[in-house]
Amino acid sequence: MNYNFSDRINELKPSAIREILKVTQNPSVISFAAGNPSVETFPAAEMAEIAQDLFTNRAGAALQYGVTEGYTPLREITAARLRDKYSIGSPNDDLIIVSGGQQGMDLSAKAFLNENDTIICENPSFIGSLNCFRSYKANLVGVPLQFDGMDMDKLEETLKTEKNVKLIYVIPTFQNPTGRVMSLEKRKKLLELASRYDVMIIEDNPYFELRYSGEYVPAIKSLDTEGRVIYVGSYSKILSPGIRLGFVCAPKVVMGKLVVGKQVTDVHTNLFFQMLAHDFLSRYNLEEHIEKIRALYRSKRDAMISAMEKSFGEMMNFEKPDGGLFIWCGLPEEYDGAELCKISGQKGVAAVPGSSFLVNDRDVSPYVRFNFSLPTYEQIDKGISLFADALREYLGR
Repeated sequence: MNYNFSDRINELKPSAIREILKVTQNPSVISFAAGNPSVETFPAAEMAEIAQDLFTNRAGAALQYGVTEGYTPLREITAARLRDKYSIGSPNDDLIIVSGGQQGMDLSAKAFLNENDTIICENPSFIGSLNCFRSYKANLVGVPLQFDGMDMDKLEETLKTEKNVKLIYVIPTFQNPTGRVMSLEKRKKLLELASRYDVMIIEDNPYFELRYSGEYVPAIKSLDTEGRVIYVGSYSKILSPGIRLGFVCAPKVVMGKLVVGKQVTDVHTNLFFQMLAHDFLSRYNLEEHIEKIRALYRSKRDAMISAMEKSFGEMMNFEKPDGGLFIWCGLPEEYDGAELCKISGQKGVAAVPGSSFLVNDRDVSPYVRFNFSLPTYEQIDKGISLFADALREYLGR
């Protein structure tokens, strides 16, 4: 049988991270490759209590079809928290509950991108979003990521020279994969450039509440006065990723298109878990829950940084993030992080090479991304020591 797949899907490669995760199913492998939250942070007991109530007393509603925009009480409590705590959202905005933050990127791309339209991304950036944009046959253009965010001079140059620029995609707070934070000055400049060149911004912000040090920087959406920002958030990192609950806050005119796009994709987000999440937010103190997550991840971040300081020496540089889930490590420019990860994998330690996050994933990158939220303290110590052995072998030291 000859299968004639569409050009849209035939040219896509599997997510490098998802492929690496298959290897980590082996219990002997220590994985620093995932972006998973720690299972210790899941409020399982509270969710079990709520789920029992839903099955016993409200099964007719919880197991029925729902509306595309999302379960109204969850939409309202989410929008109110964003508005009151973070100044995100205006009277001209609306909010939809989506099947994880990833769907927010897909719906935005579906609404704005024609084939060969240009979307500008940080380089490096999140592979899931890059593959999403590739699936729409978009022209992806990467702008270098500096320590304080996207290079604004290069961004302006790109806006001047590229044709049909429709979207700028950024992860401004604890960026994936680097953990870096875009400065307030650059956030304002980004809005200014987007306004001048009439381009929409997708602000992907799943990690911003996971801050362990440093000063809070306002969301780009909170600075937006023109309705130019599509804000994508998620409950994956503060409740559970498996429930697949994200949200998009965007101008009402844009939201109308996102709703239509979602109707032809999955009709609506899982209603049972929408109701469960709403009840958790209503019955329990979310801020206390998040603070417990921060305390755990702050400790794990510090443990991994300490292990790297002890084991890596001068062999590899690393950046201590103020939040998020990742540590970005770099070799000298002439080396290849992918080759290093192959050696570390043979020693039983999985990490993600920086090339996986490049707009052109055929380019070589001297970087490697580590996750500190999922492994145990013992795995952090042992895994970093084994990775240092791989470093010595690769560098010939």
